[in-house]
Amino acid sequence: MPSHHEYRHMPYSAEQIYDLVADVARYPEFLPWTAAARIRSRKPIEGGEEIEADLVISFKVFRERFGSRVKLYPDQGKIDTAYLDGPFKYMLSHWHIKPAQDAGCIVDFHVDFEFRNPVLQKLIGVVFDQAMRRVVGAFEARAKALYG
Repeated sequence: MPSHHEYRHMPYSAEQIYDLVADVARYPEFLPWTAAARIRSRKPIEGGEEIEADLVISFKVFRERFGSRVKLYPDQGKIDTAYLDGPFKYMLSHWHIKPAQDAGCIVDFHVDFEFRNPVLQKLIGVVFDQAMRRVVGAFEARAKALYG
């Protein structure tokens, strides 16, 4: 089903962008269509931390909550997200953030998902690539606002 891959050079440190993406609780402050976020749990795992979080996504007339398991590996610059419950058949996303050779960092983002609701799937399918570019752009705009 829809998948999106984005590879961007950003003029911020890898640590700054990693911290921004890892701070799931703050997503409603800047991420499009994200109405609420709640951290269910946190626990250490080998090489990092695992959190379970709920996000409420609001898009047109649809408002859905979904749960995900987020594995944070700060030393590797990796964030892996897997779907737990909610309106999807499945959802996976991967972030890999690493220092760029010249300056700033390289952000490598991939997401793949499918909604259970065929109407919602069709609706998002029409604007999916544009929506995902807007999401990554929102992280970049947030970085600019925070790190200038």
